[in-house]
Amino acid sequence: MDFELTEEQKQIRNAAREFSEGEFDKDLVLELDEMCKFPFEIWEKACRLGFIGMHFPEKFGGQNLGVFENALVVEEFCRKDSSIGVALSLVDFAAELILRFGTENQKNTYLIPITTGNIISSGAFLEADGSEGINNISTVATKEGNFLLINGNKHFVINSNTANFYIILCRTDVNIKPSYLGESIIIVEKGLEGVTFLESDEKMGIKMIPTADLYLKNVKVPIENLIGSENRGFYQVTEFFEESKIEIAAQALGIAQGAFERAMEYAKKREQFGRKIIEFQAIQHKLADMALKIERARLLTYKAAWAFDKGEYNSKLTLMAKIDAGRTAVEVTKETIQIFGGYGYLVEQEVEHFYRDAWITELYLGSGEVQKTMLADALLGRLAM
Repeated sequence: MDFELTEEQKQIRNAAREFSEGEFDKDLVLELDEMCKFPFEIWEKACRLGFIGMHFPEKFGGQNLGVFENALVVEEFCRKDSSIGVALSLVDFAAELILRFGTENQKNTYLIPITTGNIISSGAFLEADGSEGINNISTVATKEGNFLLINGNKHFVINSNTANFYIILCRTDVNIKPSYLGESIIIVEKGLEGVTFLESDEKMGIKMIPTADLYLKNVKVPIENLIGSENRGFYQVTEFFEESKIEIAAQALGIAQGAFERAMEYAKKREQFGRKIIEFQAIQHKLADMALKIERARLLTYKAAWAFDKGEYNSKLTLMAKIDAGRTAVEVTKETIQIFGGYGYLVEQEVEHFYRDAWITELYLGSGEVQKTMLADALLGRLAM
């Protein structure tokens, strides 16, 4: 068993590190975070250099690489800055549904512009009534000739006003039981009549990513906008979530690594009682625990990505990676602020927004408690692995 990255993977990681260290200017980060603005210029540069959609085939604008290589880039971006890193990693959110299940025309229409920096994608899965999960949704799409008419509300839609299109999970068969057997995924382009947003309240973290509730009232789309087979949406989205959990784990891993490096650097410089605080055993133990957690999360994340690229959709492994990496990000960023002391509470030190951003990695695609329940189901054989 070889735990070493290939030369190509090392080059990709190093290129992502060089790009992020050159472009993620600290003052710009603080300004964008305070103003809740998306980093458009950095996104466009990242696209030109091939970082966005690198796991797409070359004919659709990608580099024919895998989820593993994409995770390496996400980790490096979030290591340098949690906010910009997460924002860039989500500009192609849900596009994998088109990649895995879409027609050739859909792939050409939407994937190529994503990689070239012309459009941003989004997915709308959760219901606005706050219900957990995707197995009992109320958004409905009914056929009218060669069109689909969509009505419903969606909650926590990321990239809300920056996205150019949304992949909506709808019920296309309202009679079948259980209801998830009648779900489908449909492309809805921005600007269609009947598509409106209600911006969410201000968020604790990931402030560069706009989030809103999406309202669809008699939204008319061509039937060609249906992705994959009708009434297979639940299974398609479930598979996409497996892939997305790996990317979330990579976000969390990068955030934890970036916070740890800042904690280490600060501990080597900060003096108390005439000594560098790195010399105190209490600080050394904190750093040792942080390093241990990060390495454990990295092994799980990399293994999950490696397995996915081999075609092994292992729910246990992806759940473990997301749970452990998310928890590690929260715990490590918290300890980083403890090491900084009062200075860690200041915006200027960056680590406070790493802590705020870390929490989302435990929350989206299901909170830690929900994920643990799913993991237990997998362990007991009640969840497909």
